Amino acid sequence: SDKTDDFPQLLNDTFLRAARGEETEHVPVWCMRQAGRYLPEFRESRAGRDFFETCRSPEACCELTLQPLRRFPFDAAIIFSDILVIPQALGMDVQMVQGKGPTFPEPLKEPEDLQRLQAKVDVEKELGYVFRAITLTRHKIEGKVPLIGFTGAPWTLMSYMIEGGGSNTHSKAKRWLYRHPEASHMLLKMLTDVIVEYLLGQVAAGAQALQVFESHAGILGPVEFKEFSLPYLRDIARRVKDKLKEAGQDVPMIVFAKDAHYGLEDLSQSYYEVVGLDWTIDPRSARERTGGKVSLQGNMDPCALYSPKERISDIVKKMVEGFGTRGYIANLGHGLYPDMDPENVGAFVEAVHQHSKQMNKRS
Repeated sequence: SDKTDDFPQLLNDTFLRAARGEETEHVPVWCMRQAGRYLPEFRESRAGRDFFETCRSPEACCELTLQPLRRFPFDAAIIFSDILVIPQALGMDVQMVQGKGPTFPEPLKEPEDLQRLQAKVDVEKELGYVFRAITLTRHKIEGKVPLIGFTGAPWTLMSYMIEGGGSNTHSKAKRWLYRHPEASHMLLKMLTDVIVEYLLGQVAAGAQALQVFESHAGILGPVEFKEFSLPYLRDIARRVKDKLKEAGQDVPMIVFAKDAHYGLEDLSQSYYEVVGLDWTIDPRSARERTGGKVSLQGNMDPCALYSPKERISDIVKKMVEGFGTRGYIANLGHGLYPDMDPENVGAFVEAVHQHSKQMNKRS
């Protein structure tokens, strides 16, 4: 079914309640990249198919989104897609190269290259396949858990579009910020406009929460972050919220600015209900610095999943104690890596549920 008015009733809203800071029986948990190569069934489904071709198939996205839920009692699902569908919608060619990751054959080099980008993007036409994947998944998930939609943030997308792929220094993209600040703002604004439409389209299609990934925040210093990342993150949340409010709707929004320690206070005052954290931030200090203004999500080191199961349980217990059980969504501080053992992911999920239930009984 492709209708959005008859979705099955939501049976487990723990994640949504935690996002809004309400009381829950246990701490909800999900994992970034929970639909990923660490699952043999994911590798099997993806075998021999072009990555972005998979992204453009609503049936394939739906199946990949649901796979982790068959194995683990996650409290949320995130639609299978990629942040780079936005540069594609702007007319850029992106390919997934084996062993190298995403690659732009013709990255942006100088400001005049901005003319190559599609000025007016018809989001429904260019990205409707994501909307269809969300609607299909909302039906097939049968109300088991909420479905999260997501996007890359402007600076992170800009850096990919200029670097032409992953990078350690991001120096080509940062060169733009210092040498071509006006053109940088032009590109960031262009991306922001498409992102706002894209997120609203995801909610219209059935997304019950939204996450904005500023994966490359940490490569910026505090001054650049405040000029080239934060204003756009705020703009996205404010514009999406305002538009939804007009329709009498509201969905929780999560901002995940990786390694942006210096931005924690600012991010907690940016219209997002939830601030996602990477593993390099101490839970208690994150609570203090955000002053109870937002819920927090994170932040176990993904590599902790290489530990024996008993050790995972101890690490989780300490983490949940640090964050406290209210206004908290357990997650990793980054996505799952392909060589991780699914059994240990199961141990992580179980530990979050078990320890948080016990802590709630005691309090």
